[in-house]
Amino acid sequence: MQVLQPPGWRRPTGYSNGIAARGTMVFVAGQVGWDASEQFRTDDLAGQVRQALANIVAVLAAGGAKPEHIVRMTWYLADKAEYNARLKDIGEAYRDTIGRVFPVMTAIQVAGFVEHGAKVEIEATAVIPDA
Repeated sequence: MQVLQPPGWRRPTGYSNGIAARGTMVFVAGQVGWDASEQFRTDDLAGQVRQALANIVAVLAAGGAKPEHIVRMTWYLADKAEYNARLKDIGEAYRDTIGRVFPVMTAIQVAGFVEHGAKVEIEATAVIPDA
């Protein structure tokens, strides 16, 4: 995997501008902050982020991938103001669950989710390097 950082660009915080990778691709559908029994255990945004990321790690593992193989994430948020206000707690949840992995990322505020009670949905793409 190669991080793409154009010359003269300021390095982004918490994500990469681009990544080039070769290998087996693993696509993870949007994961909300509920557990394996599809129950929300918290309505706290950072708690739901932690659970959604844990769900992503579980799906990756089922495909033979690890968090360090993530090359892209898209975050769908119910409330960007709440997200920005909770960045410290969200960052802690991210580091605890994913580690110091900085894929390309997009965050988008949406009107709502299919799953009642969801505050965030995160999808991911990983690339397991060729041997």
